Amino acid sequence: MKLELYKFDACPYCRRVMRMIEKSGRTDVEMHDIHENAEDRKRLIAVGGKEQVPCLFIDGDPMYESLDIIAWLEAHPQEA
Repeated sequence: MKLELYKFDACPYCRRVMRMIEKSGRTDVEMHDIHENAEDRKRLIAVGGKEQVPCLFIDGDPMYESLDIIAWLEAHPQEA
């Protein structure tokens, strides 16, 4: 399963998700900062249809809202 988090560091909702990822020790989430990489921003808009972060792409499908993302990550722990 491919997990990609589109975010930017100053966003408090992104920080909430990133804290959960750090605390859980997950290493399977690829980070994409839309303020540091124009291509990441373009892909977020092209695939997700909007520039909203945080956005977790799960095998290419976007999921928005920090609490929804956290709940999904908790329900689907990293595979060994």
